[in-house]
Amino acid sequence: MTATCELPELDPAVETKREPRTAIVTGGSRGLGQAIVRHLGDSGYNIVFTYANGSYPDEVTSKGTRICAMHADVRDADSTAAVVKVAQQTFGHVDVLINNAGVIRDRALPQMSDQEWDDVLDTNLRGAFLYSRAVSGGFMRQMSGRIINITSITGLRGVAGQANYAASKAGLIGLTKALARELGPFNVTVNAVAPGFIETQMISHLNLRFRQQMNQRTPLGRFGTPAEVAALIEFLASDKSSYITGQVIGVDGGLGI
Repeated sequence: MTATCELPELDPAVETKREPRTAIVTGGSRGLGQAIVRHLGDSGYNIVFTYANGSYPDEVTSKGTRICAMHADVRDADSTAAVVKVAQQTFGHVDVLINNAGVIRDRALPQMSDQEWDDVLDTNLRGAFLYSRAVSGGFMRQMSGRIINITSITGLRGVAGQANYAASKAGLIGLTKALARELGPFNVTVNAVAPGFIETQMISHLNLRFRQQMNQRTPLGRFGTPAEVAALIEFLASDKSSYITGQVIGVDGGLGI
């Protein structure tokens, strides 16, 4: 596991206004995760993000933003603990966890291998469990914290050929609701965001005919953008969402209606 940290001095004027919050974003090097890192960076967060593939998103250059990029495996408990430890030691505290890392291994059920099932469940669901467990003690001690799990409309509706992905995302919804009850007494909120079809590398394989069909079924008539999802995540990470917990909020253009 490697860590690359960019830690410029903060603008004193910003420091006197407020102490920046620190967010951990899993899977932050590309797609939706990169948009989340960029969006929170623009808002002045300290950020630790993990990546398995890809590289540091150089476009996150906001004044005052301090970033650690860590090559880490979300499926590994020791790696997870190390990421949280770096965040705490570097910035002094962790305030927000965004469980975004995810993979797809689509296959019809009769042909789906054990490995394809395990890869998806271990990354999408076990990873969120490991990170939530790793930050929960600190959140409980400081009597504050935000956990935001990135699920999917697939976890709500199911999709043929995605039994592994749908199960992992539905599991995230159950995890969200259970943790909201468990951590609520410590002023920790836990919510899930359920994107529909968002223009990222994960759906780049979809053909034009399928895209047209999905657009026809979507009241807003188009796919979403990563920035539109990131804006909701920033809200859920902020004090403005302090009375919202245990919720699954769709960003799907109305597809899930």
